[in-house]
Amino acid sequence: MARPTAQVLNLLELLQSGGIRTVAELADRLGVEGRTVRRYVGHLIDLDVPVESVRGRYGGYRLAPGYRMPPLMLSDDEALAVLLGLLAGRRSGLMTTAGTASETAAAKIRRVLPERLARRLDAVLETLAFTAPLGEFAAPQTAVLLAVADAVRYHRPISIRYTAADGRRSQRTLHPYGLVAHSGRWYVTGTDPEIGEDRTFRLDRITDARTLPGSFEPVAGLDPAQRLLSALAEAPYRHEVTLRIQATVEQIRTRLPASVASIEEPPSPADADADAEAEGWLRVELRAERLDWLPPVLASLDRPFVVERPDELRGLVSALADRLAASAHRVRPTPDDSP
Repeated sequence: MARPTAQVLNLLELLQSGGIRTVAELADRLGVEGRTVRRYVGHLIDLDVPVESVRGRYGGYRLAPGYRMPPLMLSDDEALAVLLGLLAGRRSGLMTTAGTASETAAAKIRRVLPERLARRLDAVLETLAFTAPLGEFAAPQTAVLLAVADAVRYHRPISIRYTAADGRRSQRTLHPYGLVAHSGRWYVTGTDPEIGEDRTFRLDRITDARTLPGSFEPVAGLDPAQRLLSALAEAPYRHEVTLRIQATVEQIRTRLPASVASIEEPPSPADADADAEAEGWLRVELRAERLDWLPPVLASLDRPFVVERPDELRGLVSALADRLAASAHRVRPTPDDSP
């Protein structure tokens, strides 16, 4: 028979799985009588574990929010999931400015694991390789992230202090629609009520966020992630590029995602009949600081395209075509040809 201390920990593990557990269910799982279950619950309460008693026909016991986290009981699968989640979050940039928090949390979990399980998890973590390099991401402050998330959830306006990319500082009011994680960074999308326009802000550039009185009604059917991608594609850059590409939206998106380019939807069937020459051609617009990366991307699409602007891009495309043609006709030198 398991010792009382072990049974109390087993009870805690059952309660941590969530929901209300009846006395009969707990007694059956622990192999004890109902009054023993109640005694074990008393032990947990003495340890400041917030166990609630729920009355009624379907009553029993459940864990309630407490002022501190109670001891966690993790299975092998759960321990591995937590450690891998912490590792993935650190590599992807989805962490807050408390940069060591993920490392100390992982160390605490590793330290209390049974040696057998710890060795096996260490084997996974030490032999795991990633195809993408470890990124260096600016992370938001924990207080800012939590404040913005709360405002999004309850449709509350917020006041933020923001530092733009050029160093300019400003105080903004925002009706936040959603938090979006993209390419290792956190963003908040919303509307500036003073000018009635959509705005997107990087959370790591917000130094303070305060909830304001009142509430707002979010736009129905809004997709914060799509709003962010559209905002990134339309952000001001040095070059404005307009293309015509004979391809489907799906084909274009394989090389020019929504965060890079916007695509004008194809005409309706009636319009297509009226303009047969335009059939299959889509208008693509994007902005870029440099143009040298674009010709190889267009070549990799392997679809007919027309450069409407800028003229500089036409020259870069021609230069790439000349280099590819020269390479295609280049003959491997023989030893006699060597100097």
